[in-house]
Formats: sequence, C-alpha cells, structure tokens
Amino acid sequence: MVFSSISFIFVFLPLFFAVYALVPQHAKNSVLFAGSLIFYALGDAGYTLLLFACVCVNYIISKKIASSEGRKKRVFLTLGLLYDFGLLVYFKYADFLMENISVIFSQFGHTLSYEPMNLLLPLGISFYTFQISSYLMDVYDKKTEAAPSVVHLGAYLCMFPQLIAGPIVEYKEVSQELKNRTVTPEKADTGMKIFTLGLAFKVLLANVLSGIWSEMERIGFDSISTPMAWLGMYGYSMQLYFDFFGYSLMAIGLGKMLGFTIPQNFRQPYMSRSVSEFWRRWHITLGRWFRSYIYIPLGGNRMGKLKTLRNLLIVWFLTGVWHGADWNYVIWGLVLFFWIAMERIFLGKILERHRIFSHLYVLLIIPLTWMIFKIEDLNTLQVYFMALFPFLRDMPQGVVHGQDWWMVLQNYWPVLLFCVIFCLEKTESCLEKWMHKKWFTVLLCIVFWACVYRLFTAKNNPFLYFRF
Repeated sequence: MVFSSISFIFVFLPLFFAVYALVPQHAKNSVLFAGSLIFYALGDAGYTLLLFACVCVNYIISKKIASSEGRKKRVFLTLGLLYDFGLLVYFKYADFLMENISVIFSQFGHTLSYEPMNLLLPLGISFYTFQISSYLMDVYDKKTEAAPSVVHLGAYLCMFPQLIAGPIVEYKEVSQELKNRTVTPEKADTGMKIFTLGLAFKVLLANVLSGIWSEMERIGFDSISTPMAWLGMYGYSMQLYFDFFGYSLMAIGLGKMLGFTIPQNFRQPYMSRSVSEFWRRWHITLGRWFRSYIYIPLGGNRMGKLKTLRNLLIVWFLTGVWHGADWNYVIWGLVLFFWIAMERIFLGKILERHRIFSHLYVLLIIPLTWMIFKIEDLNTLQVYFMALFPFLRDMPQGVVHGQDWWMVLQNYWPVLLFCVIFCLEKTESCLEKWMHKKWFTVLLCIVFWACVYRLFTAKNNPFLYFRF
C-alpha cells in the first residue's frame, strides 16, 4: 500500500485515526504498532512476520546490551548487527554476490555451480535495517536508553509513515514522544497540509513526468535525438526528486498528525553549488546515518587528507551498494566519490569563487549521475550516454526521431516549469509563510481533489524508492 492511493487515503487512514483518537494515551503505541503491521501486511504480507521478528530480536538484544559491560556488551552488539545486516545481505545481495563469485572462479578455470534464488526483497528492509542498527549502536554508546517494551520499540521501528521509504528516524529523536505526545488541532491541521503538498508533488508532478521516460523507452535509446536524451535526463531528475520529496513530506505530515516530529529529508538540493552540498541536502537522514555510524567512527576528516579520502571512498561505495545489488549502483557511488574528492582537493575553491558556474556545474553533474543510477544495464547505459554526447559514437546512429524532443516538450513544459519553481529556496519560504492563510487552505483543498481525480484516472503510481 502506498500513501498516494485511494485505499490508503479513504480507507486505511480514516479507520486508523478513528481508533487512534478514541483509545487512551497509554494504548496509542499499541494501536500504532498494530496498525503499522497491518499497513505493512497490506503491501507485503509474506514478510510481516520477518518485520515482527526484527522488533522482538532487537528488543531482547538491546536489553542485553544495556545491562552488560565490556566484552560481553560488544558481543551482544555484534550479534544484533549480524542478525540485522545478515538478513539484509541475504535478501538483497545473495544472488549478486554468488553471481560475481562464480565469475571470479571461472576466471581461474573453475566452475561454481549456482542456482539463483530470485528472492523477493522485503518492503523497506534497507530503511528499517538502518533504523534498528542505529538504535542498537546508540544503546551501546549510551546515547539513548533501551526501549522499555516490545510495543514501544515496535511503534518506533514500524511507524507506518516512515516504515517503507524513510526518512530514517533515530530512536533518540522520538523516544520522548513515544512516552508522551499530544496531538493538537494545530498540529493535525499542519500535518494534513504538509501531507497534501507532498501528495501533490508525487501525483501531479512526479507521476506525470514519468511519461517522458516512457516515451523515450518507446522510441528506443538508440533512436532518440540528443535533445530528447537531455530532456529525458532532466525529466527523470525532477521525477525522482518530487517522487521521493513528496513521499517524505507525506511522512512528515502523517507524523505530525500522530504527534511525532519526523526529521526533514530534503532541503532544495538543486540549489546547491557543489556535489558535496547537494548530498547534504538530498536524502538528509541517509547521509546523516552514514556520517554518524560509518564516516565518523572511521576517523572522519581528523586523520589527514589521504585517510579522509579513504573514509569518503568507503562511505560512497557503501552508499552505492545500499541503493541496489547491481554494478551500476557501485559505479554511481564511485562516480559521486570522484567528484566529492575533486572538490576536496581543488575544485571546491573554484566553485566557491564562481556562483553561476557552481550552480551550472551541479545542474550538469548530478543529472548525469542519475542516469547511471537509473539505467541498470551497462550496455544500455553506454547507448544512452552516446545519445547525450554524439561525439562519443564511432559509428552512425540508428534511426533518429529529430523532432521527438519538441513533441514531448509541448506536452510536459508546464509540469517541468512547476518543478523548477518548486526547486527554488524562495518558493519554500513562501509556502511556509502561506501555510496558515485561509486562501492557501482553500487552494490545498482544490489541489487535494485534483490529486484524487488523477489517482482515479491514471494508471502509473509507483514510488521509485520502494525498490531500494
């Protein structure tokens, strides 16, 4: 089940909030835990027990960590991390690892018999693994206390607004709200408005823009014109942003309606002036996790330039791997490391001095990296880059639809224009200022029903980040 669906908006949400509002304060965590498991089961019933087991096992281990000292404490932490990341590796990377191990064996003249398992990836496992592992490590470091009950921990980990695709919430951020929280009319009103704004970004912008990529696939990457390849690249960049940004806003809005403060996940990333800054503004909670639990424990930037670059390489390699079990994700992470390393070594000083150039640099490099992220087959990726840069071809291109970009642009330019407007920092400050204006409330009501109409009439409504 996704937030931008009729069944969620008009069935699950009203029923859940009716029960949630009626039960006393001490029972709200139980309702949230049970309701979140039902929400998960409606989307992935087969792995609901796996999620419940994750809560129970980590509750027991966190209690053991909290009550132990020294070597015994480290053993329990290690067991907990092996359990959590072991499941993630098994379900997400087993086939990828075995396939590449068999290739390595074949290079030395040995044959490794291997039958792909083709496991279905449990929804949200990458996100909730990072959340629960951060909880164990924070309990180990005494940055937070262990959860007082299974229900308490389950309400945190399984909280349906952020269960499937984040933001990645750390336990210490919501531990007090889990014990005592209030939902005021003002919070509920603000939450509904933020949810509606996120719904609009997802349904009226991201879903519509998906048509550009579909049109390119229909033509064929080896036949599209160079302008069409660039239009598709920027269209996908906007689609991915408003898809995930919209989801994150809906999560934040739902969190407010439940009485929780879910952290911000995006901050106008396309207004950045470097790749490093872009990734401080994009998927903020993921970057925070890698910084807190990988980069800083490795030494961060405190051990000289070479070790700082080593630490960055490890972080960006793992960031690529986290997003998917395929080589394009590894390459994507390493390409991002390359540009961030160049900015650390010399490029950053140039970008600081030239404002316009630095913005243009980000608006060129980031969309190009999204193509590596999007296209999993490396041969197809090569074809697409040759369409972007015709001088890379060593042979004539196939049939080219020279006016394809113009026909597509005529259909999508209003949506692309709105995307550009909503990427601006000035637009966000205006939205915050207008949030409690009566006329803006009326406008959001109209926007909400426009979203509902499109959900009834359109077929395409996936969340792109569910696959990660």
